[in-house]
Amino acid sequence: MKKNDLAGKAIVFLADGMADEPIAELNGKTPLEAAETPYMDSIARNGACGTFLTLPEGFPTSSDAANMSVLGYSLAQFYPGRGPIECTSQNIELADNDVAWRCNLVTVDDQKILRDYSAGHISKAHADELMDALQKQFGSEQVSFHAGVSYRNLLVLHGSEFSDKVGYFKPDSSQDEPVANLPWTPLDDSKEAAYTVEFLNKLVKDCAAFLAEYPLVKSGKAAGNYIWPWSPGRRPAFTAFKDKYAGKKGAVITAVDVIAGIGKCAGMDVIPVPGATGYIDTNYEGKAQAAIRAIEDHDFVYVHLEAIDETSHEGSLKLKMQAIHDFDSRVIKPVMDALEGRGVTFAILPDHPVPLKLRKHTRTPVPVAICGPHIQPDSVQTYSEATARNGSLGFMQGEELMRTILNLK
Repeated sequence: MKKNDLAGKAIVFLADGMADEPIAELNGKTPLEAAETPYMDSIARNGACGTFLTLPEGFPTSSDAANMSVLGYSLAQFYPGRGPIECTSQNIELADNDVAWRCNLVTVDDQKILRDYSAGHISKAHADELMDALQKQFGSEQVSFHAGVSYRNLLVLHGSEFSDKVGYFKPDSSQDEPVANLPWTPLDDSKEAAYTVEFLNKLVKDCAAFLAEYPLVKSGKAAGNYIWPWSPGRRPAFTAFKDKYAGKKGAVITAVDVIAGIGKCAGMDVIPVPGATGYIDTNYEGKAQAAIRAIEDHDFVYVHLEAIDETSHEGSLKLKMQAIHDFDSRVIKPVMDALEGRGVTFAILPDHPVPLKLRKHTRTPVPVAICGPHIQPDSVQTYSEATARNGSLGFMQGEELMRTILNLK
């Protein structure tokens, strides 16, 4: 191990949904400002800060769009929808006429109100059983269901009669809303779009009736009593990460299919971590060790944590602050300590805000801190939403963030 032998390489710590707004219970601080984050602060103190636009107008306020933006992929050019990205993660081959949908298992109450976008963070075992049952009951030449991780599953519609030009409501942005106020709608005048909406309405209704009587749901053991298809699209085609960024070899460490799918679409290596769950019980230490190993034979490592986003959608201040602290102390600390003096560039940012008072994503630019051999430190001493706005990196968008991190012109 030599001093600065990893110079030119970079690790991004992506804290999904971490940015927030001032909260009265925290005396006007945000959760990020109130949590103990000495290693995030050290990146700011020893480097430079700024803000970055991850969710431009005209695109969904979803993590697929936000993380694509962080990696410098133009949404106007490359955004395919959440469904196809997660199919890529699961190695589900899409035909030319297939339309892939993200398909949440959710909880709808007796008053037909969407109460929980995650069906109580349904266990993978229970979700797998329900998705398998749906496939056996409704699977056909037109329809296939695919299990993912917990509530995050997939629906693929097969055939030229289907369209991806269908409007939808994101379930994690629609909690406590009547289902009647959250319709699927055709986005053009085509017969395919109209048929797809008609088909979906019947399929969702039939699945709800089936799940209501399914023993696992009827007994109260699982809360996934309704499917929620959203973010449809067709087979994606990305420019490879190495072709965008001077031959740099990239890796992704994540628990969730959407980030793994983006990585695969970009030709990056996806490194699985046993026990990574996408929630606060994830294997933090395993992610840290995976990042330390990965940087040895990759130029860029993207370490994604979903837990902060999930606790934000729950509206839990306590759990959000715990997840922020755990990311700092159980992932960022061991990685930075292990690689100290070896010239690695480190960056910390969220992909989007999830204010606890809203429990959904917003388009506010996110705070960024970057430290590394090529970064001239500025005056910012701590990492937060407010301090980042005073940093020397200023406001960034497009490929500007990635090129700054990777020291590319």
